[in-house]
Amino acid sequence: MSNSTGNTRRLVGMSILTALVVVLQVVATFIKPFGFSFTLALTPIVVGAALYGSKSGAWLGGVFGVVVLLMCIFGADAGGAILWNVNPAMTAVLCIVKGAAAGWVTGLVYNALNKKKMTARVISAAICTPIVNTGIFCLGMALFFHDKLVEWAAGANLVYFVFIGLIGLNFLIEMVVNVALSPIIVRIIDARGKEIA
Repeated sequence: MSNSTGNTRRLVGMSILTALVVVLQVVATFIKPFGFSFTLALTPIVVGAALYGSKSGAWLGGVFGVVVLLMCIFGADAGGAILWNVNPAMTAVLCIVKGAAAGWVTGLVYNALNKKKMTARVISAAICTPIVNTGIFCLGMALFFHDKLVEWAAGANLVYFVFIGLIGLNFLIEMVVNVALSPIIVRIIDARGKEIA
């Protein structure tokens, strides 16, 4: 395959994944089966990071972060809208950095495990994405929105509130979805490998 054809396929693939991230995150914002929204856009981030590397994962994660930020600004994400009103600059930084870092680290993890079986690489990357995304969110909340966290906890133990109330079920759903979709991600990567060969 020529370099030009490879670049075109990469551009098309990244365009499709970028569109998927946008659509899945917008849809997830408005679908709240348990009273809160959770992220559906992490799976295309894993696919992009695995297929095209950590920079592409960072791009897709950054796009995800921008969509989350827009949902905060426009009030579609109620908790995010509160954070936007408290500190718009830190809300913007937190949304974009957590997403971009999740995609970037996912690509690094996938590539670092290049001697492992494909399934192990994909599952590791898929687990890593929500951990980094949620971990940076929690760190940002503790550092820049501590007073708001205390207010939301309403007298409850703050650590309990963060891990059970704020991220508990949300994080678990994101992790389970990513791991459950790992076999599909492996098939996508295998299909692309056969296409290039």
